[in-house]
Amino acid sequence: MGVSGAGKTTLMDVLAGRKTGGYIEGSIKISGYQKNQETFARISGYCEQNDIHSPHVTVNESLVFSAWLRLSAEVTDAKRRMFIKEVMELVELDSIANALVGMPGVNGLSTEQRKRLTIAVELVANPSIIFMDEPTSGLDARAAAIVMRTIRSTVDTGRTVVCTIHQPSIDIFEAFDEASIPIFL
Repeated sequence: MGVSGAGKTTLMDVLAGRKTGGYIEGSIKISGYQKNQETFARISGYCEQNDIHSPHVTVNESLVFSAWLRLSAEVTDAKRRMFIKEVMELVELDSIANALVGMPGVNGLSTEQRKRLTIAVELVANPSIIFMDEPTSGLDARAAAIVMRTIRSTVDTGRTVVCTIHQPSIDIFEAFDEASIPIFL
């Protein structure tokens, strides 16, 4: 948590191994072992603050595309479809599976639905840890609560969630625990 410009996103980018510029000093250890970025990238997911999706596909097609790109070739088509269905139910997108994503602010999904789609696109890769950069940014209280419910459901599957949060309400702040870690700055 922190004000704009405090370094929340920069710190999370460094921890996730997404920072490509600037000067990074020190070491990152996971459970006492030096972090290997190549291995870490395979077990982690990252949801950027900006939800960028193709506007001409459906919610289901977005997840199918992500699953085909990111799941192992050994995963059968039936298992892939089953996993996509489970993720869609987890993030509560199953009722709009055939809806076009559309253009932000013009047509298609609402901002909150786009946030949940961004999370789902990462979840179909089956990460153990998922980083989320300000997942409630730009949302009203109701929409933020829905996204936080999705994050809580994600944590309840056994995944670790690391978030940056900008000026959370008390309800959002209290949704975090040791399995869903906000970054404080």
